Amino acid sequence: MGRLFGTDGARGVAGTELTPELAMNIGRAAACVLTKGDSRPKFLIGKDTRQSSDMLEAALAAGLCAVGADVVLLGVVPTPAVAYLVKEYECDAGVMISASHNPCEFNGIKIFQGTGYKLPDEIENRIEAIILDGAEVPPVKTGGDVGRISFAATATQDYIEHICTAAQADFSGMKVAFDCANGSASATAISLFNRLGIEGVYTAYEPNGTNINDGCGSTHLEALKKTVVENGCQLGFAFDGDADRMLAVDENGQEVDGDKIIAICAKYMKDNGSLKNDTAVVTVMSNMGFFKFCEENAIQCEKTAVGDRYVLENMLANGHNIGGEQSGHVIFLDYATTGDGQLSAVMLLNVIKNSGKSLSELASQMQVYPQVLVNVKVTAAGKAAYKDDAVISQKITEAEKQMGNTGRVLVRLSGTEPLIRVMLEGKDLEQITAIAKDIAQLVKDRLA
Repeated sequence: MGRLFGTDGARGVAGTELTPELAMNIGRAAACVLTKGDSRPKFLIGKDTRQSSDMLEAALAAGLCAVGADVVLLGVVPTPAVAYLVKEYECDAGVMISASHNPCEFNGIKIFQGTGYKLPDEIENRIEAIILDGAEVPPVKTGGDVGRISFAATATQDYIEHICTAAQADFSGMKVAFDCANGSASATAISLFNRLGIEGVYTAYEPNGTNINDGCGSTHLEALKKTVVENGCQLGFAFDGDADRMLAVDENGQEVDGDKIIAICAKYMKDNGSLKNDTAVVTVMSNMGFFKFCEENAIQCEKTAVGDRYVLENMLANGHNIGGEQSGHVIFLDYATTGDGQLSAVMLLNVIKNSGKSLSELASQMQVYPQVLVNVKVTAAGKAAYKDDAVISQKITEAEKQMGNTGRVLVRLSGTEPLIRVMLEGKDLEQITAIAKDIAQLVKDRLA
């Protein structure tokens, strides 16, 4: 059996791939690995609005209690709320049940250390070894040694109060649209942004268990664009299912992606002296225009592999305080230990309010190079065989020679889905589209 944990926790179709039995075993194994000393361990569990989240929450809690860990249920909260509250509540670890931006049939289990940071690979490997290889036998507790389950009634309020500390301006009178993706932001956004004095126009904030990310959220911006324009909003924000990412829409209904959000905020931070090391951290997927923007504004830029965990590793290792991904995961390390969509919204609002500029004015400072992304669905075997496929490798090399210095080619495995992503970037949209389709067809023919 392959690895349970990908780039962002354990993921799969709930009930068939991510089963209650597996969730229970993850709970038992995590308690063994993450418990410190002889004290009774305490774990937080948060969840998004998927119908299957209740089932997996019950299984996880059972597994943790079976080995003597106490469990504190947070209910429906954003992923970054778990990362914040696990440290605030002095717990050994926190678990978030969510499959982020994926459809409702998927779900996932993401674990945070007591420090609020995601688990490093070596700890995930130890948990996997217990589950898959029997490397350690979790203890069986009985009687009074079995763990207890309680509910944190103030979890959302405690998280909201924390996000409010990032506000550096009076937002009263601002009119902003919010797409909550029928997910975790549905539990916090209205209260949070009302408290900040914003006149909010809210959509997709009535989850029913199956409508999470369904034609809404950060992967479906069409409805938000329409809402912003029709309601005369100054801008709009779209969160994903667990609210750890955000994409924005300007007053004209134009998308502002993660690259532009990082660029806008990094320049603002540099101008006010709060950008540590004058550096922003992004992934290899960031647009070429972002790197040019950094050069023009004397901002250093570091590139990592795709995945916010790798961005965070670089930030921690080198003392940087802003980084993220084009997809809208942005980490403001002065306030959070992981990407936080609602925090990102507040930080962007700070720039708009204090600069006196519209979002379209701020976003226009960064030129975007044409970019084409083709996702190719492949089999599990095909995904495993990709790196050793000489024919595909040769095709990519030929494409790179054809592009020369006018663009770049990036073909990579998705860390969370059965996909190979083919991305090309350059000045000539027609050229890069043709090359991307050509590579994608070869990948499909050989690996699908």
